[in-house]
Amino acid sequence: MTIEHVKRATKTPETETDTARKVVTEMLAAIEARGEDAVRDYAKSLDNWTGEIVVSPEEIERRTRAVPDGVKRDIAFAAGQVRRFAEAQRDSVRDFSVELLPGLTTGQKLVPCNVAGCYVPTGRYAHIASAYMSVATAKAAAVPTVVACSTPYRGEGIHPYVLYAMQVAGADVILTLGGVQAVAAMAFGLFTGKPADIIVGPGNKFVAEAKRMLFGRVGIDVFAGPSEVAVIADESADPAIVASDLVGQAEHGHESPAWLFTTSRALAGDVMGRVPRLIEALPPTAREAAGAAWRDYGEVIVCDSREEIVAVSDRYASEHLEIHAADLDWWLGALSNYGSLFLGEETTVAFGDKTSGPNHILPTKFAARYSAGLSVHKFLRPLTWQRMDREACKTIAQATARISRLEGMEAHARTADDRLAKYFPGQSFDLGVAVRA
Repeated sequence: MTIEHVKRATKTPETETDTARKVVTEMLAAIEARGEDAVRDYAKSLDNWTGEIVVSPEEIERRTRAVPDGVKRDIAFAAGQVRRFAEAQRDSVRDFSVELLPGLTTGQKLVPCNVAGCYVPTGRYAHIASAYMSVATAKAAAVPTVVACSTPYRGEGIHPYVLYAMQVAGADVILTLGGVQAVAAMAFGLFTGKPADIIVGPGNKFVAEAKRMLFGRVGIDVFAGPSEVAVIADESADPAIVASDLVGQAEHGHESPAWLFTTSRALAGDVMGRVPRLIEALPPTAREAAGAAWRDYGEVIVCDSREEIVAVSDRYASEHLEIHAADLDWWLGALSNYGSLFLGEETTVAFGDKTSGPNHILPTKFAARYSAGLSVHKFLRPLTWQRMDREACKTIAQATARISRLEGMEAHARTADDRLAKYFPGQSFDLGVAVRA
């Protein structure tokens, strides 16, 4: 068994975490203490924003008036794809009831969260797709109130295209806020009076840390970090397409890992030769981000067999995983740890990021080992219920009393005793040995 690192990363996803944690701790404490005033101060100092935080319907209409019709059609198409996929997810789960014993009926009722907060980043890029990925999915789950936040773009309000995407996706309230202050405002219900039950959406390391620190007080979608891509390729893969896809995701940011797992040493060498040239041909912003990401976080691993690749890939648990290899059904069955899987050369992460339908808000930093990405299920709570008649109560109460006393919980047992005494006076039951100590 041979697994060789032809290129090894010099940094890990945890490298930049400590600084973010300190900054976020201070910001959250200040916002919780001073509320909206602190948020406004951060908006001014960090984003140079002194305008209204809550975007009015009139402002939405004014700022989106000039969005070209072609752009509107593309955004509506992509949002529709995401909404339809989310609705199919919703249809895959259902309310039900089942009679477990004669007279004992139990069930599940799927109830959406009341308030969802959707964060849409706008920093290096205007993340139009993140608006409908989060908002449209929440609305497909029938969340009554969806609050969407995005950063002021270049000193003005929310980017018009992002604003239009929020509107088309169905946001109920839109806030001109970015970063930690946006996450905190949604969590604490500032400017809306409606604290979020769950906060979703991608963001930089500060946004991710804010969500992590607020988890428990609110729900979150995933513990997220910088975007990741892994490509699995065999000798049949096209090295030009593989290299293009690695660079396509490295563009996300300086800390975005791009990994290649292959059984072909020749392909590994070819791809490694192409990647720097592709990066150099990018425009300045993307070139700087992709160059740093490939230099510091890029890895190329050559394995002897596809079984070894599966073991490596499942250990890395990549956010996005592309398969450029023969026998796609084998890979689909063999792989288990990934955020979203892209089977075959014809699909690519960019398709999933923008328009194909499955959600692009996915787990990173190995979290795909135990969690999945954003889906309609994240906004739904499968609440249980039960009802029983007195004959069923007779059966359940006796077992409950005995087990409660075995655990030493006498008060629990007596709630069963009291019902049996009321419903079946004069009858004797085996209720276990009473707890004395």
